Amino acid sequence: MARSEITTPEALENERLTDAALRPSRLDEFVGQSKVKESLQIAIDAAKQRKEPLDHALFFGPPGLGKTTLALLMAKELGVDIRTTSGPVLERPGDLVGMLTSLKAGDIFFIDEVHRLRPALEEFLYPAMEEFRVDVRIADGPHAQTLPMQLERFTLIGATTRFGLLTPPLRARFGLVERLHYYPPDDLVQIITRSAGILGVAADAAGVAEIARRSRGTPRVANRLLKRVRDYAQVRAGGKITAAVAGEALKRLDVDEFGLDDMDARILKAIIEMFEGGPVGVQTVAAAVGEDPGTLEEVYEPFLMQQGFLARTPRGRVATPAAYRHFGFVPPKSAEQASIFDR
Repeated sequence: MARSEITTPEALENERLTDAALRPSRLDEFVGQSKVKESLQIAIDAAKQRKEPLDHALFFGPPGLGKTTLALLMAKELGVDIRTTSGPVLERPGDLVGMLTSLKAGDIFFIDEVHRLRPALEEFLYPAMEEFRVDVRIADGPHAQTLPMQLERFTLIGATTRFGLLTPPLRARFGLVERLHYYPPDDLVQIITRSAGILGVAADAAGVAEIARRSRGTPRVANRLLKRVRDYAQVRAGGKITAAVAGEALKRLDVDEFGLDDMDARILKAIIEMFEGGPVGVQTVAAAVGEDPGTLEEVYEPFLMQQGFLARTPRGRVATPAAYRHFGFVPPKSAEQASIFDR
C-alpha cells in the first residue's frame, strides 16, 4: 500500500518540489567542489564585465554531484533564462531548431547526458556552437536545399557521466571543462544539515554524520537518505535523528557502514562467488546481477573503485582484498590477482 502511495502523481510532484527546495539558490550556497566554483565564478564575472555570453561549458563526473544544479545557478548568476533537455530526448535536428531559435542573447541551453546525442545532432550543433547559426533543410531528395538561420549568442552547457564517450570534435568546442568529484564527509554534513533545516527535521550532529558517512560521497544520495531516515524517525523514534536512529533506519534500507547498498553487494559477491574474484567483463557481471551494463559503469563502479572494493584491469573487473574481507571471504592468493592488487 505504501509503495502505491509513493507512486501517485501527487506524491511524485511533492517529491519533485521537495528536491527543488533543497537545491541551493545561489552559487555561494553551493557546498563543495571549491575549485570548480572558483573557476566558474571567475568566468561568470569576466563574462558580465565584458557583457558577453559565457563560454560553452562541460561538466562531467558520476551522477548526483550537482551538474544540473550548477547549470541552474550559473543562469541565475548571469541573470539569463535556461532551457533544459537531455541527449536521449533529442531525436532529429528539428527537435533542436525550435529550442535554439527560441533562445535570447546570453541564454543558457543545458543538455544533460550530452554523450548520448545522436551523431547527426552533434554535427548539427557544431555551427550552432561556433558560428551561432543552424542550417535548416527546406527540401529533401536530389534537390535538397538548406537555409542558414542565425541564432542569438547563447551558452551551451553539457553534462555527462561518460566523458570518454564524447567525440573529440564535440569536446573541443567547450571552453570550460570541469570535472566534479565525490564529496568528502565534511561537505556532506553541511549539505545534510542545511537540508534538515529546510525539511524541519530535528537531527543531532552524530545523526547527521552517520547519514553523511553512508551517502556514497553524493549529495543526491545524502538528501534521499535523509528523507528516508526522517520517515523512520517520525514513525519509530519520536521525530529526532540520532546516530542510533540513523543507523537502524539505514540498516533497514540495506545501506551498510561504507554506504554500499544491495546492488553494490550483489555486484561484488557475484564477482567473488561466481567468477572467482575476476577478471570478468562488465557485460558478464551485468547479466549476472540483472542490471544494465551502462548503469554499472556510470553509477556503481566509480564509487566501488573509489572505496577500494573494485579494480578495472585490461582483462576485466576484479574484486579487491578489501571486498573479500568486507563480506567475510578470504582474499585469493593466485599469482595473477596478487600482481593486480600489488600495483
